[in-house]
Formats: sequence, structure tokens, C-alpha cells
Amino acid sequence: MFRVHDPFLRAQLAIAALFCSLGFQYATWAARIPALKAHLGLTAAEVGVLLMATGVGAAVSFPLVTLLMSRLGAKRLALLSALGLTLLLFALAAAPDYPTALAVMGVDGVLVGCLNVAMNAQGAALEARHRRHAMARLHATFSAGSLAAAVLASGMTAVTSAVAAHFAVAAAVLLLLVGYAGPGLLTEERPAARKEPKSRGRWALPSRMTLWMCCAMAFGTVTEGAMNDWSALYLKDVAKASAELAPMGIAVVSGVMVLARLFADGWRGRWGDGPLVRAGSALAGVGLALALLSGGAVPALIGFACVGLGIAAVTPCVYVAAAGQGARALTLVAAMGTLGLLAGPPFIGFVANAVGLAWGMGAVAASAVVVALCSTRIRWPSRTTPAAASAGEPA
Repeated sequence: MFRVHDPFLRAQLAIAALFCSLGFQYATWAARIPALKAHLGLTAAEVGVLLMATGVGAAVSFPLVTLLMSRLGAKRLALLSALGLTLLLFALAAAPDYPTALAVMGVDGVLVGCLNVAMNAQGAALEARHRRHAMARLHATFSAGSLAAAVLASGMTAVTSAVAAHFAVAAAVLLLLVGYAGPGLLTEERPAARKEPKSRGRWALPSRMTLWMCCAMAFGTVTEGAMNDWSALYLKDVAKASAELAPMGIAVVSGVMVLARLFADGWRGRWGDGPLVRAGSALAGVGLALALLSGGAVPALIGFACVGLGIAAVTPCVYVAAAGQGARALTLVAAMGTLGLLAGPPFIGFVANAVGLAWGMGAVAASAVVVALCSTRIRWPSRTTPAAASAGEPA
């Protein structure tokens, strides 16, 4: 681990490599969707179904992830799923037809669900073991990985149009990240923190607390995903911004979110997770709504900045709270988060097609407000002592 002697920092860097790898892998194949569309001869509708296959795979992976977490533990599941996602890049590049590509993307969704749960369980266990906040900075590295993948995709596209060559270079980067992460990840012990509810059947029904967390996570990721996909189009078609200014929507949301996540762990220690989520999501919803009512490009960019700032701490805090409820709660909440992130943009597209993009963005603002309402029903961990993560951390 490059001679990092501090146990907290060593583990934090290892887990950050996992977050970075997931963002990097996701953005790598997403950046080559036009090339894959041309290679397979797909229509726009078929591309939409291809993207939804990942969301479906992640959504249905809940029982499998729960089983694998109990059998393998977060460390082994994270490493195996990260390696699997690396190999899937080669499978996607070599897919000869549309059905094969659909199958590959479905498996990708399952592995994304596995890695998402495992790495967040590691992050929650890191906070519990060292009694220090770290989750928000870990989520910032996911965004950093996506940004790095976008830069690599741009450079590789300028050099060669071959998707296989691009994915081979990306796979090498992913293997380096996984190799770096392996030695520093936390080794799970038999959890003794919070007992999960027993049931007469094989599967216990989720608690009311878990359902509120699922709701907050789903609407939080709907807000996050929809802003990344629709902000540029809103600036161009509704706010009438220039072609040069339109891409700044994504840049503002992503840039502000990364910066906020770098500082959010300090805010969590100062104000607590609950107040931070409530205030942040309210800021995102109200700020975006006022920007939409004002009209114009400049108010829109200010509203987008409010969303990036306000929504940045939502998913890290909800993941920590879910980990305190047990591995099954964490798995279900993570599945809802992945589903919201992938299904949110198409839903906003349906609204925009029916009543206009301004109303579609209004639905994004409403989603942020829903997160604020859900956060009032969640039992958040202590401000000074992060919750013990029963997904992989002893009390």
C-alpha cells in the first residue's frame, strides 16, 4: 500500500480504489455507447433497453447479494465483483449481437449491485472501527473515477475508433485499482452489533426504517442521475443557452458535488447526518425550483449548483445509516439506489415528453423534497460516533 502506516488512511485509500473503479468502469462503457450502437446496428429504443438491462440486473440482484455477503464477506465479494466488471468490458466489446449485449449488461448490473453493497459495507465498517467520518470522501472518488474514464475515453477515441483497444487500456487501469485495494481492505469479523430481525420464512420483511431509507435513497439517486443526463438539454432547449454553455450544466453539478463530498465528512461531524441530509435535500429542491421559475441560463446554473451541493451528502449518509441496520438492509437500500440512478433519467424523459422538459426538471426538484421528508423518519447515527456497521464490523 505504498508504505502507508496509518491503519485508517491505509484502509480508506484501499476502499477509495474500489469506489474509483466502479465509477471508472461505468463511465468507460457509457462513453462508448455511440460506437456500440453503430457496431450492433441498434435503434434509439434498443439502446434504451440496453441501458435499462443494467438497472434490471442491479434491481433483481438483491437476494443474490444478500447471500454472497453472508457467505463471502464484503472484502472478497468486492474484489471478485470488481474483477468481474473488468472482464465484462471485454465481453461487451466482443458481443456479436444485440441479445448477447443485453445479457452482458444484465450481468453487469448484478455485479454493480454486488460491488456497490460490498464497498459501502467496507466504508461503513471503516467509520465504525475508527470512529471517524469517511463515507462522503469515498463517494467523491466514485465521481473522480467517472471523470478519469471520460478523459481516457476522449483520448482513446482521438487515437483509435476500436472499442476493444479502449476497453483493454481501461481494464488495465481497473486491474491496477483492484490490485491496490486488495491488501488494505478491512477483514470482516463475525458481526455482533445489531441483530437482524428473524422471520419464520427464509426472507424477513424489511423494517419500516429500512423502507424509509429505501425511499430516500431512490429519490436521492433519481435527483443525482437525472441532473447529469438532462441538465445540458435543459440549458439548450429551455433556457436557450449557447452550444458552448450547455455542457456546463453537467460540469457545474458534478464539480460542485465532488467538492461538497470532499468537505461533507467534516460537516457530518459538526452538524450530524440527519440535519445535513434534511438541509441539503431541501436546498437542492427549493434552489432548483426557484431557478426553473426564474428562467434563463444563469439562474439554471445557480440552481444546478444548489443541487450538486445539497444532494452530495445524501447517499453517503443513507448508506451509513443502512449499514447500522444490518447487511440485508444495506443490500436493499443499495439496490434501490442503483435502480433510482439508472431509472431516474428515463422517467424524467417520459415526463418531459408528455408535458415538457421544464416540468421534467420540476419533477427532479420534487424528488429532492421527497428526500427531505423521508429523512425526518430515519434514525441517524450519532454525530460524533458513526454507527457500527453490522454488515462487516463488530460492535
